[in-house]
Amino acid sequence: MVGAAAKLARVLASLVVAVAALPASAAERFEVVGGCRGGVPNGAYELRMPDGRLRVAGAFAHGRKTGTFIFWTAAGARVAVVPYDEDAKSGTVARWYTTASGRESGRRLEAPFSDDARHGVERSWHSNGVLRSESRYEHGALASTQAWDRRGVPLPDAAARRLEAQDAAADRRFLSELEATVRDHPPRCENGA
Repeated sequence: MVGAAAKLARVLASLVVAVAALPASAAERFEVVGGCRGGVPNGAYELRMPDGRLRVAGAFAHGRKTGTFIFWTAAGARVAVVPYDEDAKSGTVARWYTTASGRESGRRLEAPFSDDARHGVERSWHSNGVLRSESRYEHGALASTQAWDRRGVPLPDAAARRLEAQDAAADRRFLSELEATVRDHPPRCENGA
């Protein structure tokens, strides 16, 4: 019975951490800091909470995301770094686990992208720091994958492929939510400014 209670406590704690790491809700209010040129976002860009805490930092060039965008939780923990080249993910996307108290607690994902598609060796980790998966992508298509449980025990090939498919779908949703946060909070560009 004690083991079941401890397991339930771990599950509840992980749910609290997962909720804290979610991107901003549509109802969350931000102060947008950014400039425009020719009526489109251009230059440094920030989203801040009303109390001044930074949630997103990045840059636009001619209305397109460029360079590295960094995302933080409402509690102040860095949750993701996403590199862009003309709105396309290009470079290594990184994600971190966060704690309920608002701290980074370890690597979660390193995924190389080229022209908005996964390309290269992607690695993910369990929240305890043990390697979770290592997958190779070729222009968005999964070429190979291996996965391990929280103790480092290898998973069978079919289980590894299922895990990678689930993780890839979850990562797409998460990155989509981050991008929606930026898209829904652009700098105010009026009259060609």
